[in-house]
Amino acid sequence: MHWHSPSEHQINGVQYAAELHLVHLASDKSISVVAILYQYGDPDPFLTKIMKALEELAKEKFSPEEVSVIKLGSMDLKQLKRKTHRYYRYIGSLTTPPCTENVTWNILGKVRTISKEQLAALQAPLSSEFKHNARPVQPLNGRQIQLYDELG
Repeated sequence: MHWHSPSEHQINGVQYAAELHLVHLASDKSISVVAILYQYGDPDPFLTKIMKALEELAKEKFSPEEVSVIKLGSMDLKQLKRKTHRYYRYIGSLTTPPCTENVTWNILGKVRTISKEQLAALQAPLSSEFKHNARPVQPLNGRQIQLYDELG
């Protein structure tokens, strides 16, 4: 899992404060990403649980070539599980190099909230040029976006 700020996806032209990517790699090497969009508001319960780890990460010094990882141990992901009856799906690419194609994207329609303090904690370990780490919105290039709505 990793975050981008601002969001890399937009719904009806709206860009959000942040976006969480839950990246899944299957045994056949196919890739699927579940994306959760965040707007400013109340603190997110899941992020509240990892704030201490984010603060520790911000204190460490890494070279630009190093990848930093927060080991969270066992976590109850119920905080991420929120009922959403709507999601968008399309086949695209990863948003970071090498931008691998044929990735199944699932963008949840229920927008969550994140506090400004939480977003600052996510950005704190990053050098200034990476604090806003969203890939610009790309043209559809003929891609079809499907909307799934259990209520509609």
